[in-house]
Amino acid sequence: MKKILVIIEKGTDGQFSAYSPETKSAVLNGQGNTVDEAIADMKESMQEVIESYQETEGKIPDELQGPVEFEYKYDVPSVFNHFDEINLTTFSRKIGVNPSLLRQYKNGLAFASKKQAEKIKNGLQELGRQLSSAQL
Repeated sequence: MKKILVIIEKGTDGQFSAYSPETKSAVLNGQGNTVDEAIADMKESMQEVIESYQETEGKIPDELQGPVEFEYKYDVPSVFNHFDEINLTTFSRKIGVNPSLLRQYKNGLAFASKKQAEKIKNGLQELGRQLSSAQL
C-alpha cells in the first residue's frame, strides 16, 4: 500500500490546512475549520485530481493509484484539535508542561519550542503505548 505524508497545520487565520509536500504528480491540499474538515477537503481534492487525470491523460499517476494510506504529521494546535478527547490539564501535568501554556499552544496564542514540541510528542507516544497495552 502506498503512503502519502500529509502535514496538518493551524494557520494564523484559525483555519486548518492539510497538504502533501511529497506528491509529484499533483498538489493535494485542503482547508477547514477543524482538522477533520481539512482532511476531508484534501481527500476530495485528491479525488478531483484523479478524475482530472482520467479525463485528460487517461492514466492516473502511480503514486495516486490503488489503495493509499495517509500518514499524518500534526503541529501542536492541530493534534489537540483533532484528538480533543485528551484532557489538556491532566496531560500537561503528566509531561511536565504548564497547563495554561499548553492551552496557549493549542489555541495558537503561543508556539512550542523544539524542546517543548518534543516533550509533547513523547508524551503522546507514551499515552498511545499505554492505551494500546490496556486490556478490558
